[in-house]
Amino acid sequence: MTTPAQDAPLVFPSVAFRPVRLLLISIGITAVAVVAAALSGHLMLGVFFGVGLLLGLLNALLVRRSVDSITSQENPMKRSMAINSASRLAIMTVVALAIAYLFRPAGLGVMFGLALFQVLLVISTAVPVWKKLRAGVPGESSAGPEERGTGK
Repeated sequence: MTTPAQDAPLVFPSVAFRPVRLLLISIGITAVAVVAAALSGHLMLGVFFGVGLLLGLLNALLVRRSVDSITSQENPMKRSMAINSASRLAIMTVVALAIAYLFRPAGLGVMFGLALFQVLLVISTAVPVWKKLRAGVPGESSAGPEERGTGK
């Protein structure tokens, strides 16, 4: 018998999320963006770009916190994670859009910063995992889940 998807427990693989590294990269990109924006006469666009990067980092930290909190429960459910994600993303979206609207046109830098942060997050987590997969994990076989005894 299988468990319906909405009742299945949450299982998250460990990921190579390094917030300090992302913060340092974000600070470096913000510095370059501020200098480039200042040279083009739009200093605040660069500043808001950095705000967007930092909002993206805040969102990623909140994701990690909520995943840790929800998966530490005795019976973590996908519904809890979905509700948490939807509410967090709604709040982040409202904040970013409010900044973009209130400080337009330079405030649009927040949206670009958020978008770039998502790219940085994917790259910074995917590359170490990809390298590990290419190198091969000791003790792991190429057998499928049924052969390893983890299938249903």
